[in-house]
Amino acid sequence: MADNSFIASASLTKSQDSVKSGQPLTLSLSFKIEGAIREVFSQKNWERAYNKHDNGFRMTIEVDLKSGRRTVMPIKFVRKAALFWTRNPKIPYRIWVSIVKDDAPFYPLTEEEARSLLFDVNKVIELSGNDLDSGTQKLYADIRVSWGKHDYTEPTEIKGRSNEVELMRVAA
Repeated sequence: MADNSFIASASLTKSQDSVKSGQPLTLSLSFKIEGAIREVFSQKNWERAYNKHDNGFRMTIEVDLKSGRRTVMPIKFVRKAALFWTRNPKIPYRIWVSIVKDDAPFYPLTEEEARSLLFDVNKVIELSGNDLDSGTQKLYADIRVSWGKHDYTEPTEIKGRSNEVELMRVAA
């Protein structure tokens, strides 16, 4: 089964155009995981997987924030989905999902909300001016996302890259 999942709309934005050494710099990275994995992540498949004792989904997201070929900051985080038997009167299904994002559990009320919580990434990256060489830097994010085999998907790794943002590191 060909997995046509991909990283879409990868966007890196900066809080300011220049930074001094020791000064904080905030970058925002956002992207969506689209395609096959998003389509198969549905209640019907959750129920089928749950009945086969496949009741978790773990996705590893690795981001290398780079300036040229140099990695300025490696970032790694995990998103998880746990399938469970529910008795919530607002949910018309027997098997439902909770999403763990930034170590906090979320209980979506719709499939679309579950997909958004799991597959839409908005990450704030805090850097210091000390992390950058002096002069003009072009920063971008190399993104790798992977997950293992489940009832509804094969083990997959997808890659993407954000746009470049230009930044000036000035002497203090």
